[in-house]
Amino acid sequence: MAAQKPCPICGKPPTAASRPFCSERCRDVDLNRWLSGSYAIPAADTDADDDEELPPPPAPGGSRSS
Repeated sequence: MAAQKPCPICGKPPTAASRPFCSERCRDVDLNRWLSGSYAIPAADTDADDDEELPPPPAPGGSRSS
């Protein structure tokens, strides 16, 4: 059997009932972090996307070749 990873919150060995956490408390701490946005990935604002112009949409009916 491979070694189990420690609890991601406190580092103690995980229990079967709360895996991958060591207790319900650590499980609740993790859930609170997700719900409060603590685990959010920061996004960098770039002006490069705003400067690009989109091509015009195709004309109604489009061009058909026969």
